[in-house]
Amino acid sequence: MADIKYEIVEHLGVLSESSKGWKKELNLVSWNGRDPKYDLREWAPEHEKMGKGVTLTEEEINQLVKIMNNKE
Repeated sequence: MADIKYEIVEHLGVLSESSKGWKKELNLVSWNGRDPKYDLREWAPEHEKMGKGVTLTEEEINQLVKIMNNKE
């Protein structure tokens, strides 16, 4: 399996933290040198390990915000 390279371009916030110190974060992340995308996943304390997550484009994150703002 090829190495996955990533760079956290901008840390946007922490949603929660587990008892083991892993944090669920929203960041802008560049994967394998590509343009950064919004990324939501759990990270180990020093960002040396990560859990499964989801990446969203600018358009997708804007749509998500609209959906959440219209939630009753």
